[in-house]
Amino acid sequence: MTSFSDMLAGYRRFRETGWAQQRERWDELRDGQSPKVMIIACSDSRVDPAQIFDTNPGEVFVVRNVAALVPPFETTPGRHGVSAALEFAVQVLKVSEIVVMGHGRCGGCQAALTQELKDAPPGEGGFIAHWIDLLDEARDKVHALHGAHDHSREALRAMEKEGVKVSLTNLRTFPCVREKEKSGELNLVGAYFAISDGILHILDESADEFAAA
Repeated sequence: MTSFSDMLAGYRRFRETGWAQQRERWDELRDGQSPKVMIIACSDSRVDPAQIFDTNPGEVFVVRNVAALVPPFETTPGRHGVSAALEFAVQVLKVSEIVVMGHGRCGGCQAALTQELKDAPPGEGGFIAHWIDLLDEARDKVHALHGAHDHSREALRAMEKEGVKVSLTNLRTFPCVREKEKSGELNLVGAYFAISDGILHILDESADEFAAA
């Protein structure tokens, strides 16, 4: 298993190679950033967007959380981390695309599908269980197609893909997103990365289907 000391060794390699080789690029980024794409992805250690899309520093603005979820627009008191990042990306950075990327073997989607955390949430806050409540309607859709007690790989994959659609729907509840998409200034993309075979799938919203990129 990788420890932080191993990561420090990696940092030193980065300083000697990656950073040094891209010194001009880092100099360009010293005074700010201007990425055109925002990616909302899962915190899962197996699905790093920068690695999957082979991007350079400053090219993507990334937000990662459990199951790549976007909560709906709301102004109630609280700490709205995803909403704050979204507002910054759209209003300040003026990104032209937002990609929501779900993935295979997602633990958050599995927990939402099986409801395994509902009665016994880990920790003192029940934060995970409350967060994946955002997938309740998606779970109902999957249950309608696969059965309420079907926790098979096929049912989980359907849940993972429905999760992407939930986040896209919730993105459109934000006035700034809705207005900019309508004017053509902003494009929303749904994507799904299959860990088992390394293939990226893109959502065709008009057909409601994912197809390999």
